[in-house]
Amino acid sequence: MNEGDTVNAVDKPKAILILLCAICIAAFPQISAGQDVPSDYQQVMKIVGKQGDYKANVLKVNIPRNDLHVQIAGFPVPTPFGFGGWFAMTKGDGGEEVVMGDLVLTQEEVSPVMSALLDHGLEVTALHNHFFWDEPRVFFMHIHGHGKAIDLANGLKPAIDLIGQTKPAGAGQTTSQTPKQSTLDTEKIAKIVSHAGEQNGPVYKITLGRDDLAVKEMGATINARMGLNTWAAFAGSNEDAVVAGDIAMLESEVQPVLKALRAHGLDVVAIHNHTINSRPVIIFLHYWGRGSADKLATGFKSALDELGKPNRP
Repeated sequence: MNEGDTVNAVDKPKAILILLCAICIAAFPQISAGQDVPSDYQQVMKIVGKQGDYKANVLKVNIPRNDLHVQIAGFPVPTPFGFGGWFAMTKGDGGEEVVMGDLVLTQEEVSPVMSALLDHGLEVTALHNHFFWDEPRVFFMHIHGHGKAIDLANGLKPAIDLIGQTKPAGAGQTTSQTPKQSTLDTEKIAKIVSHAGEQNGPVYKITLGRDDLAVKEMGATINARMGLNTWAAFAGSNEDAVVAGDIAMLESEVQPVLKALRAHGLDVVAIHNHTINSRPVIIFLHYWGRGSADKLATGFKSALDELGKPNRP
């Protein structure tokens, strides 16, 4: 062994120690982040077998329909375009949790999932479409409940376990197409809308809360993460883009928003409630459009401009 070998032999233990320290330091933020999630919410995720995140005092668990290959009017769209189901929990009065959610279901799944929810003490507060011309046909079921976190998770699990187990009628008769890669100028879209969004694969999504509205449920604040939000999802190219979204409105805002969307050529595909007995009453509107990204963003912005005007009740 020469002198260089001696130095290397001495340095190896030090190098290993430094490496182990680096690994521990890198892992520490992840461990800390996990510890921030209340223990009962960690148990909820374990029971339902899904991942989630905890922000703004809300646990949000995603149930994306990655198993579906959806086309809207012949345009193949990816899951983040509007097929990501979810449920969210937050603490209300008396130590009980409030749960709300939106499950994405094929038409064959609607009845068995609804029965599973009702049989286990959950409420179904809305059932509707978000699109026209969708293949396969997809429906959205809004849910509500309150109680202990573990009990709610055990009530949700049988319904969640049914999702994706039923093959849509005619699913084997159509050839699925891969959604187009996005080549959108997202900075320009954000500038038109006056709000930045987030990129999720080929989809650029802008989500806005209704912080001007004070909505409570059993003492719990119903915020954007609990479903009180307006959003627009863009995909495609600058010249040939698609947009879909949801607008949360007071009753007095419905007609002005409808007029704004239709004036810009956007199709309104559903108007409905998501919850029961909410005060103030919140109406949700789903829309769809295809055209240049600039035109679609301008249409969405025109609807946003009708929200929160002080002279409306």
